[in-house]
Amino acid sequence: MQTAWGGGNIWNDFAREYVDRVHSMSGGRIQIDLLPAGAVVKAFQVMDAVSDGVLDIGHDVPVYWYGKNKAASLFGTGPVWGGDANNMLAWWYAGGGRELYRELTQDIMGLNVVGMFGFPMPSQPFGWFKDADVTTVQDIQGLKYRTVGLAADLLQEMGMAVAQLPGGEIVPAMERGVIDAFEFNNPSSDSDFGAQDVAKNYYLGSYHQASESFEWLFNRDMLESMDDDLQAILMHAVEATSTSNTASALDRYSADLEALQTESGVTVHRTSDEILAAQLEAWSTLIPTLEEDSFMRRVMESQKEWVERTVFYELMNQPDLQLAYEHFFPGRLNM
Repeated sequence: MQTAWGGGNIWNDFAREYVDRVHSMSGGRIQIDLLPAGAVVKAFQVMDAVSDGVLDIGHDVPVYWYGKNKAASLFGTGPVWGGDANNMLAWWYAGGGRELYRELTQDIMGLNVVGMFGFPMPSQPFGWFKDADVTTVQDIQGLKYRTVGLAADLLQEMGMAVAQLPGGEIVPAMERGVIDAFEFNNPSSDSDFGAQDVAKNYYLGSYHQASESFEWLFNRDMLESMDDDLQAILMHAVEATSTSNTASALDRYSADLEALQTESGVTVHRTSDEILAAQLEAWSTLIPTLEEDSFMRRVMESQKEWVERTVFYELMNQPDLQLAYEHFFPGRLNM
């Protein structure tokens, strides 16, 4: 099993949680050798390696094979209809997303893989900027910026010049001036590769990648050759690991965000309402083009139908958590 993450990235720790659970649940009948990105193939090559049988299992995100088919981005970095990552992971399991993903990977692309999704990621930060005053759309015009997938199309629509780079290439590109600003994913992964050494302004909250989850890829021949109970362990361990990863992420991300501020001199900002509104307008501009592809149109229609019903319930039912937080921790928020 190879991940798409460097050996020092927290996400390799998250992948290890999966391996440990499979070992325990199978009583040692399944042994998995966990490898970081580059051990066998590069980060963006994991899907092909699993399909070809070079790897038995891969751990990545769908947007990393966006170059093979743009529809990959709809399973993690697509338009934000109003649902968060928890809601969209539920769509994958209960709202028709899993079958659409199978159709894309197996029927349309002819890949020899079976995929499972887990760990609904918190909305990704807008990212790291050298300038502390990034509040208007004009402020980001022409900035050379790193992101991936349809987020690249989105931010190009907003006037940024986008480069799609794996995580390990971000800081060197920033140091050389190849990019002016960037996002990767979260405070822990970002600090792991030294984001705080090349920029000091961290903007949280964004619609460019608001509902991503990990993708576990299994070589189909390998999976189907195993006994039924072992297949079940490999698949259901993803669900168990999703819960474990969520708890680990909340603990680590919040602690590392605090350390970035207190130890590394990073200033944390909320992305402005003007930029967030412009992102939604940019999505609205892109969607008609995406809908020209019949499969992508069906995926987005499925997502919208799911979100309209389920998020209505969520928003109507959820009390104002900010109100409660400010009641018990007055003055803590700087928004």
